[in-house]
Amino acid sequence: MKVFIANFGRHNYAWSQCLERGTVATMNSVAVQPLWGAGDREAYIQHSVRHAWTALGTRPTRSVASRWFNLMTIISETSGDIWMHREKEQFWWTRSKPDAAVIEPGVDPTLTGDQRVFICHKPCEPWSNRSLKGNRLEWNSLHPRAKEFLFTEGTLQQLNEDNAEYAVVLIEGGDLSSWHSRPDWSGKLGSARARPGIVFSPRQRAIARMADTALATAAMSNGQEVIRTLKDKQIGFDKTELEKYLSALIYAQEGLCALTGLKLEFDDHADKERWCSLDRIDSSGHYRDGNLQVVCRFANRWKNDGSDAEFKRLLEIVRSVGSEGR
Repeated sequence: MKVFIANFGRHNYAWSQCLERGTVATMNSVAVQPLWGAGDREAYIQHSVRHAWTALGTRPTRSVASRWFNLMTIISETSGDIWMHREKEQFWWTRSKPDAAVIEPGVDPTLTGDQRVFICHKPCEPWSNRSLKGNRLEWNSLHPRAKEFLFTEGTLQQLNEDNAEYAVVLIEGGDLSSWHSRPDWSGKLGSARARPGIVFSPRQRAIARMADTALATAAMSNGQEVIRTLKDKQIGFDKTELEKYLSALIYAQEGLCALTGLKLEFDDHADKERWCSLDRIDSSGHYRDGNLQVVCRFANRWKNDGSDAEFKRLLEIVRSVGSEGR
């Protein structure tokens, strides 16, 4: 049994359908659905990076497009898995059934231009916002540490073994004290109690760190010292605008590194080389809309002032050699 955290379409537009019909769902545009049906991953990716758009209004990276290809396969094949979804302050869950998925034409109202899509609905048990013991599952009542992994930037995310076990015990209404008593968990709870309403998640801290670094870099290049309100030819945002943009950018990248396709890690991850880092696509350009991407820190350092294309070319060589070695 797997455990997934999921959203259903851009801005969760298909959630109401899933709730009413008892399904989990995802969708493909009418242009790429035949490619998915034929199992042609490369053609699907190439079409998406040239013609599709992310929620931020940018072209998807190959990593994001590859992830999109996988979504309908995961949804159509799920059986006996737990699916969880946050809707505002409520937390919902269901279990997928072995019944065949239904793929039908539909409309994505969040798209500009051609809104025609094919939606894959996989039958599941009726969605519930209560545990098996009848307790209501409220988002604000969850442990601060649990909120960090019971949330996804992308369409769906499979939880690791430990987090999945926690999620199962949560919906069973079981005893969660073995997790809550851990030092890292109790530390999160203590911080939340000490500073109600002002506790920043690792994701928020990472976004603030990246924004501060970009602003400081731009200020330094101009010989300026004040960075909180800086807005000139070097950087097209003030601090608040940049943080909002970075949050949207991470969402548009589905939480994946734009260069390597690895999952982005935030400021609670033990390996700091995996932490997210802000990168200029054109290293000689400015911190402007359309020239920014979020990558793993090590990838940003390795790329240095080189081009995206050259870095990705070399990365493919490394990957191909690794594949040959296996």
